[in-house]
Amino acid sequence: MTAAGPDPSTPLQGRPIRSFVLRQGRLTPSQERAFEQHWARYGLEPAGTPRDFDAVFGRQADRVVEIGFGNGQALHFASSNEPQRDFIGIEVHRPGVGRLLNALAEDGADNVRVYNHDAVEVLERDITDASLAEIRIWFPDPWHKKRHSKRRLIQPAFARLLARKLAPGGLLHLATDWEPYAEHMWDVLDALPEFENRAGERGYFPRPSWRPETHFERRGLRLGHGVWDLLYLRRHDP
Repeated sequence: MTAAGPDPSTPLQGRPIRSFVLRQGRLTPSQERAFEQHWARYGLEPAGTPRDFDAVFGRQADRVVEIGFGNGQALHFASSNEPQRDFIGIEVHRPGVGRLLNALAEDGADNVRVYNHDAVEVLERDITDASLAEIRIWFPDPWHKKRHSKRRLIQPAFARLLARKLAPGGLLHLATDWEPYAEHMWDVLDALPEFENRAGERGYFPRPSWRPETHFERRGLRLGHGVWDLLYLRRHDP
């Protein structure tokens, strides 16, 4: 996962911000074919205006956005384990998108759509305010060095954008294997009146059943890191 955050000292409007640092890998032949054969079914190009997702999915359902889905393992898992919900994945890394497209096509899944684009632009322009049941951001780039901490995805301006897109009572689910980043997330989110930590102030949960153990998590555990799942509710009346 290569997501990085905007500088919270600069307003969201009027500047070309990005939610990532692009580190593209080379597509395999299979991933190239995935774009050729399956993008028309699963892919979404940015519309630039609020999109009618009832029309996209052909039904009304709870909508979940996963930002920075990497190789798509968790999103693929969710598509079959939560069939009653619709999922919108946002990822800039094309090899990961190609891998997910192949997995979805093999299953015949129809409750997932994918953007290969910057998450900030998609959220701001394509997603209607107060329309999401959940937003998932699992193992974003922790930017370990202190001088790089402002590049982290979870910053006050971005968190306020997430709050705006969640419906009242909606869930923001974050996960990290880097304790300083967990502490940073607490600092940012506990300071915002829009969010309430379900585990109490600076609290976290064991990995919930709907989140599969990821490659990043296993790597972190091998390195002796802990894993922190932070679950925040969007307050009805902040």
